[in-house]
Amino acid sequence: MTTMTPGRELPHPEPDRIRLAEVLHALADPMRMRVVCRLAEAGAELACSEVELPVTKSTSTHHFRVLRESGVIRQAYRGTAKMNALRGEELEALFPGLLAAVLAAADAQAARLGPAED
Repeated sequence: MTTMTPGRELPHPEPDRIRLAEVLHALADPMRMRVVCRLAEAGAELACSEVELPVTKSTSTHHFRVLRESGVIRQAYRGTAKMNALRGEELEALFPGLLAAVLAAADAQAARLGPAED
């Protein structure tokens, strides 16, 4: 069993507080979509450092925070690493088909235009 480090718990919206507009805003940014696609591809928790973004560390932190605060991802400290996971089941229950459609659209765009250079 993994436990969170005391005093390092991060706030997450409860499912009944997650709003479609905030989720869509979070997904509208190419860097945040890159994070979501990488987490979906992994199918497991990843440390922030395992998701390569061509931005500064502070900007990367901002993108992860927007995703967490909108309810798209869940973050938890495991030792010194901040681990990230999609809230796929919760998002599916709230907005059926949304995440799958967004991920499929991202795949189709990549096939059509090639990998994003962002």
